[in-house]
Amino acid sequence: MLHEEIKGKIKEAMLAKDAVRLEVLRGMVASFTNELVAKGKKPQEMLSDEEAMAVIMRMSKQRKDSIEQFGKGGREDLVAEEQAQLAIIETFLPAMMSKADVEKVARAKQAELGITDPTKKGMLMAGVMKDLKGKADGMLVKEVVDSLF
Repeated sequence: MLHEEIKGKIKEAMLAKDAVRLEVLRGMVASFTNELVAKGKKPQEMLSDEEAMAVIMRMSKQRKDSIEQFGKGGREDLVAEEQAQLAIIETFLPAMMSKADVEKVARAKQAELGITDPTKKGMLMAGVMKDLKGKADGMLVKEVVDSLF
């Protein structure tokens, strides 16, 4: 299980004296615990791999947003710190699909649903996101869907 695997990696990070990795792993476990409590479960329970992946994806998105905001604010020191954390978080995420692969799926979905009208772009976007949940970045999917019209 992903939850147990990440808990086990905390000890490895401690022994390696890898402070950044340790901070990220502890943050993940804390987020998992928060998710369990939010779902009405006991903090000692384990999240399923799917639930754990959703939490990790949320953390990744938060880091990307932080990097963007710190970049706008000219805080390069914080940008570097967030990028280091994001790199560690992304090691637990599945590889994201390329733009070409997303485009193939989007075109197939467009043909399947028979959508030619740009006003129905939202329907296509929803269908593609449902098919690619956790496999492609939402911003990339939006870019591809927009390019189809």
